[in-house]
Amino acid sequence: MEKEFKEKLLQFVEEAIKEDVGPGDYTTLSTIDDSKQGEAQLLVKESGIIAGIEVAKEIFLAIDPNLQFEILLKDGQAVQYGDIAFRLKGSIHTILKGERLVLNVMQRMSGIATQTSKYVAALAGTNTRVLDTRKTTPLLRFLEKKAVTLGGGVNHRFALYDMILIKDNHVDYAGGITAAVNAALSYKTTHNLNIPIEVEVRNFDELKEVLAIGQVDRVMFDNFTVEQVAEAVQLVNGRLVTEASGGITLETIADYAKGGVDFISVGALTHSVKSLDLSLKAKLI
Repeated sequence: MEKEFKEKLLQFVEEAIKEDVGPGDYTTLSTIDDSKQGEAQLLVKESGIIAGIEVAKEIFLAIDPNLQFEILLKDGQAVQYGDIAFRLKGSIHTILKGERLVLNVMQRMSGIATQTSKYVAALAGTNTRVLDTRKTTPLLRFLEKKAVTLGGGVNHRFALYDMILIKDNHVDYAGGITAAVNAALSYKTTHNLNIPIEVEVRNFDELKEVLAIGQVDRVMFDNFTVEQVAEAVQLVNGRLVTEASGGITLETIADYAKGGVDFISVGALTHSVKSLDLSLKAKLI
């Protein structure tokens, strides 16, 4: 687990435990002796792609480093009802304290990974790859984007700071494509920024303007039809990385990919996903 991801995770765990436990888990404190030890296992109750096992381990060990955690499956693995992702052993108080947080995270991540895998499967046989977006749950983006990669997808920019993505509102506020791109290029030079520039275009006039300017890295075809995407890709002719976006579904994504576009971004990978059914089953030692 990379250092930056783990640091974000530990900060998240600290705040999430504060939110959920507060001054104390009074149900557990009042009903179970704090010396009692127990075991638990993560049971898969629905077919899909499992994600968040390594995250679950870090969550439990952040709460109690004395827990024994045994991983039985791998993140990104296809699972079905009855599979067991991991087992843990230790303080019952610790297990119950981390149970809901781990389930919430893993169910959400697994749902995203499962959804992403369906889009990846639909693109089989093409050179097009599916991208996520910034349509994520606030403060959970690092987990949700991790889940996309576990499902076989590709992360777009993480946030507003790692790419200049000039979209329709930027173009309109800036006074046009040329004005926006030139301002972005000047800003990069002035501030010594080494980040890519992508421009969203709404029609072929805007696309031709981008191609005439040059000096950008990627162009996004926003709400183009299948036929328009294919035509736009031919017009670009390899000069820029190409991306299609806007209302592309699981049913239509393969048709868009046939046009040869490099990437297709899909907000539905993260913004409207059904969680995968998982359960933490406990037993007393």
